[in-house]
Amino acid sequence: MRAERRSVRMVRREAVMSTAASVPSVDATSDPKRPTKLFGFDVSGRIGSGAGSAIYSVTDPIMGRHVALKHVVIKTSKHHRLIEQLRTEMQCGSMVMHSGLRKSIDLKFRRNLLFQILEAGLVLELVEGIPLERRPPGGLIETVGVFIQVAQALEALHKAGWIHCDLKPNNILKDDAGRVKVIDLGQAARIGTVKVRIQGTPDYMAPEQLMRNPVTVQTDVFNFGATMYWALCGRPLPTLYNIGKAKNSLLFDRMMTTPYEVNPAVPEQLSNLVMECVRTKPSKRPQDMTELVRHLEVIEYVVKKKAAGQEKGQ
Repeated sequence: MRAERRSVRMVRREAVMSTAASVPSVDATSDPKRPTKLFGFDVSGRIGSGAGSAIYSVTDPIMGRHVALKHVVIKTSKHHRLIEQLRTEMQCGSMVMHSGLRKSIDLKFRRNLLFQILEAGLVLELVEGIPLERRPPGGLIETVGVFIQVAQALEALHKAGWIHCDLKPNNILKDDAGRVKVIDLGQAARIGTVKVRIQGTPDYMAPEQLMRNPVTVQTDVFNFGATMYWALCGRPLPTLYNIGKAKNSLLFDRMMTTPYEVNPAVPEQLSNLVMECVRTKPSKRPQDMTELVRHLEVIEYVVKKKAAGQEKGQ
C-alpha cells in the first residue's frame, strides 16, 4: 500500500514537471530570479517552470538564432530523474524529424571536479503556439483537423521505433495558423519498453502504463483517444488509474459515457472511434496511427460537407 501511495505521488509530481515545462507563451516581464545567461546563451524570458525545471527563451549570441532551453539544477537525488528525461528527449527529439514534433538540438551539462552533473540545459526548437489545455479547439472541424496532425506526428515517431507515452492537451501546441506541434518527449520510450516505474498523466494514462506492462503503439493510441475525448467532451476520460478498476475490465469499457452521449453534436462515427481507442485491452484498439489518420480524414470530409450544405441552406 505504501509503495502504491509513493507511485501515485511520483506520477502526479512528474506530470506537474512535464506540464510546467510545456507552456509556450514567453513572459518577457522583469523577473529578478531569471538568469541573464545559461550555457553561453542570452536569456530573454521565462517560458514556464515546474518542480526542479524551468524553460527559457534564449538567443545564441554567435549564431543569432532564437531557441528554447529547458534548465535543470540538481538539488536532490530525485532531480536525477529529470536528467534521465532530458537525455531521452534529446535522443528522441534529435532522431525523429517531423514538422509536427518539436526538435531537440543539443544537451549541455555543468559538472564539478568529480565529474558529477550540477545542472543541465536541453536546447530545443522554440515553438510558437498555445497548449490545447489553455486554448481548446474552437469547433468540430478544427478539433478533427488538430488530431489528424497529432496522429501524423505520432505516426512518424512510431515509424522510428518510439512511443511518446505522455500525450495530453498540454503537450499539444497550436499556433494561430492552425499548425500543431507535439512536445515533451521526456517520457518517450522505445517500443516494447517496460518502465521501471509508473509514468504518465493520470487522466490520459493507458492501463498497461499503470500495470507497468510493455509500452506499444497502442499505448499512444489510448493516450490519443483520451486526449480527443477531453477535447470533444470538455472533461477527462475516467481511466483505470483514477477509478481503480480491475485490469482488462469489460465492465469498465461498458460503463464509460461516450462523447456522443456527453455532446450530441459529436458524430457517432467519431464518438465510436474515440471509444475504440480507449478500450482496456490494447489488442482491441486501432492498429496504428495510419489507421486513425485514415478514419479521421473520412470523418473530416463528411463533417465539412455537412457544414457546407448547411451554409447553402441558410
